[in-house]
Amino acid sequence: MKPGTRALGVAESTDEDSGRAVLCGAVVRADRVVDGFAYATATVGGLDATDAVCALVDRADREDVQYLLVSGVAPAWFNVLDLDRIAEVAERPVLSVSYEASPGLEPALREQFDGEALDSRLAVYERLPPRRRLRVNGETLFVRSVGLGDGDSGRSTDGAGDDLDDLDDEAARIVRAYTPTGGRPEPVRVARLAARAARQWPERAPVDSDRHG
Repeated sequence: MKPGTRALGVAESTDEDSGRAVLCGAVVRADRVVDGFAYATATVGGLDATDAVCALVDRADREDVQYLLVSGVAPAWFNVLDLDRIAEVAERPVLSVSYEASPGLEPALREQFDGEALDSRLAVYERLPPRRRLRVNGETLFVRSVGLGDGDSGRSTDGAGDDLDDLDDEAARIVRAYTPTGGRPEPVRVARLAARAARQWPERAPVDSDRHG
């Protein structure tokens, strides 16, 4: 991959007290140069995270971005992402990356929700592509992909995908290209740091203003 190839990484920082999650989209090149940010918010425990990610894509307005890398599929307390819809809006491949083995979200969803709230989340979750294991820099990641044409279709396999052999296709090539060290792709690592800073800024800003006023 060329050093200047850009990806939009998306991650969130949740403030459960306010019921708001800040989502950041960070444009990062394959050579780790950071090249822009965009922000949106979502409701903790809601169903608006997909809209927030689509808004980030629109606000970033970067024709030179080739891939979207998203941290997980259920930010802001089970605000499940519709990866197919995000890929359709972005008109680019979308890769979701997570970092822990899991039996899947369905048991947790059934424990936390019922009725329409449960049905709506399960409908989105069950459309997700399978989660597949990938070894990067000695770390184990789990990847879902949409829009690449290699293993990005079919119902979510929950934890079963964790037992598959290491991913070795275009999705693996992309994730490895943006993960030069450690076990977290640089676009989502930067997005997570920026989202956390943006969430914390309003509560700290008055103190800083008084100090320098």
